[in-house]
Amino acid sequence: MRIRPIVAALTLGLATLPAIAANPPKPVRIPDAAMKQAATLREQALASDLAYRITESITTEVGPRMAGSEGDARAVEWAKAKFKSLGYDKVWTEPVTFPKWERRSESGAVLGANSQPLKLTALGGSPGGTVEGEVVRFTDLASLEALPAGALAGKIAFIDFQMQPKRGGDDYGMGSRIRTRGPTTAATKGAVGYLMHSAGTDSHRMPHTGVTRFDEGVTPIPAAALSAPDAQQLSRLVALDPQRVRIALDCGWNGEATSYNVIGEVRGSSRPDEVVVIGGHLDSWDLGTGAIDDGAGVGISMAAGAMIAKLPKQPARTIRVIAFANEEQGLHGGRAYAAKYLPQITKHQIGAESDFGADRIYGYASSLPEYAREADEQILSALAPLGITRLEAGKGEGPGSDIGPFAQQGLAWASLAQDGTRYFDLHHTPDDTFDKIDPAAIQQNAAAYAVFAYLAASADGSFGSAPKPATAAGGH
Repeated sequence: MRIRPIVAALTLGLATLPAIAANPPKPVRIPDAAMKQAATLREQALASDLAYRITESITTEVGPRMAGSEGDARAVEWAKAKFKSLGYDKVWTEPVTFPKWERRSESGAVLGANSQPLKLTALGGSPGGTVEGEVVRFTDLASLEALPAGALAGKIAFIDFQMQPKRGGDDYGMGSRIRTRGPTTAATKGAVGYLMHSAGTDSHRMPHTGVTRFDEGVTPIPAAALSAPDAQQLSRLVALDPQRVRIALDCGWNGEATSYNVIGEVRGSSRPDEVVVIGGHLDSWDLGTGAIDDGAGVGISMAAGAMIAKLPKQPARTIRVIAFANEEQGLHGGRAYAAKYLPQITKHQIGAESDFGADRIYGYASSLPEYAREADEQILSALAPLGITRLEAGKGEGPGSDIGPFAQQGLAWASLAQDGTRYFDLHHTPDDTFDKIDPAAIQQNAAAYAVFAYLAASADGSFGSAPKPATAAGGH
């Protein structure tokens, strides 16, 4: 718990109470005419397969689009052309520069009396190299962290943690921490290599990739994820006898690359300088074609904006749809957008991002202040016919990944929570392909985003986006 920032925030709040009491914000409400239009929009969107077809287009015509790759560059051109073909009023790009990581080849094997191949994939950010060593198995990250420095000299650390399928994807917090913190921790213990049970919930022989990080001053070691069956096999072998494993990775950092946030706008009718932001991320990992992560998010948000653009009259505010660059390797597009537009944060009504697959949205939450409660309830009432209810506190509410950096600085946000029960069966694997998209489910998503964005852009009054005092801002 960070006591000082909390105290500072409370002190600031107490100091401003008289000013707020003297000038309380006006209650925010959405006009009846907008609510009526939203109901029509909802039904039109449910009958449209546009989000499905956009997702088909990017996964088929572009395919894998890892940040900095040739596929990523083609995805930028695809997104520009798609926005224009969908009738957006304005389309442009903004550069995002980042370190470039490349995967070339990878293999693994058990050596000795039980020799056999292992299905693995390098973690993004891993160095290349071939290492051999005895495997030391751990069931969790804490057990690895508890070892003294040098305890794994010459050995390969292996964390065998199996995520369980849950609607909110609850276990991914631990799975992703094992991926991001495990390799650097193993290196500090003297390990020459690192293996992990993939951060996933499937039983297929398809490993899950994902980014990792090495702390400054730590010498990186080859790091890879095993498919679930291979992790289980290695665990059985280690239980029988000590086992030696070879990890051979040809991958690593290769200078810098520049990609782009691609942005399309549907111009507002009376307050066009105020914007509602929705979107998804344009990049994907290289193993599949990025259908659920995050071609679907791009398809959902592009379709939502396009359907609003076809209404007889546009909402008061501008709808801004963003296909963010390089989310997968560090939220680079989201961070760049937040840095560029922080001076305009009060012109941003609210933001929401689709980045949790394409299964049905079941819950809604937002950061809206008390004076906007009526508008928040109106939005929820318009979403309710889609089977969407208020999220319980602590059950999936929060800004989307690329919206997060701006939300941390004071952007109002909304969460439209998708059912993630099967999301981590496919996430970051070769199996993330277009055939996994359910047409009816993605249409429900597009309808929800269209209704949300339209109503947020139609509200009479502000949702409270404003810069946070530096002392009150927490860590990302």
